[in-house]
Amino acid sequence: MVELNLPRIVKRDKTIESFDKHKLRNGLIKALEKRPVSTVEIDKAIGRIERRLVGEGLPEVSSDFLGECVMKELRELDQVAYVCFASVYRSFQDVNEFHDEISRLL
Repeated sequence: MVELNLPRIVKRDKTIESFDKHKLRNGLIKALEKRPVSTVEIDKAIGRIERRLVGEGLPEVSSDFLGECVMKELRELDQVAYVCFASVYRSFQDVNEFHDEISRLL
């Protein structure tokens, strides 16, 4: 089994923490709760996110970059889960922001 050398995550408050695969998995599971997405698909998405992080070739990446990686995967896995996650992640303020995001999906 090959272990990936994952970068540390620089959070918005500038603190730095190790990449936590379990935290990523729990976040995806929560976002996809009650959606028709299998754990196999979630595991594949996690693998793609990890490879993208490693592919950056940097010792640290921002939590914003990681969040965008998660949103890309959610957009492919389940558009409803994606819009719900995006509404929280991007702090939508009103229904127009939901509308704009859905329009981009269509």
